[in-house]
Amino acid sequence: MIDNMPCWQDVLIELRKIIRATDLQSKRVVKACGLTIPQVMVLRAIKDLGDVTVKRISDDVSLSQATVSTIMNRLEERQLVERVRSNTDRRIVNARLTTTGDEIFQTVPTLLHESFITRFESLGNAEQLHILAALQQVSGMMDAEALDAAPLLDIAAPNRDGES
Repeated sequence: MIDNMPCWQDVLIELRKIIRATDLQSKRVVKACGLTIPQVMVLRAIKDLGDVTVKRISDDVSLSQATVSTIMNRLEERQLVERVRSNTDRRIVNARLTTTGDEIFQTVPTLLHESFITRFESLGNAEQLHILAALQQVSGMMDAEALDAAPLLDIAAPNRDGES
């Protein structure tokens, strides 16, 4: 190892810390409000966008429409959201937060990616680009550049049910 140069073990340790932080965040959120991160993201999209279609939610949270539909089914079973037909076009079905959904939403802690974004945006443009380039290089070294991933730190790849 060259003086002051990180060795591959140091890099892998830092990657494990990132993975561990996202895992711990997921557990904290479930404990605090009883919802998974993808469920929180769907609730937040509905809260922010108002009466909204599954496609619009899907676009907002960067998850497939099938995954969002599965999440919506679970949220609807818990009476946190409801589906309502549009008044202007009866073919369109919108999601709406229920009073219970809004109450549960108030118990959601700050998500990991929100604090990350704040800190990242406080960096200069050159430093942001340097971090991005380094992470893209690491992703390539791990043969992960072709993997599909949500842009949010807290959303894992969907499982067989379409939900993380």
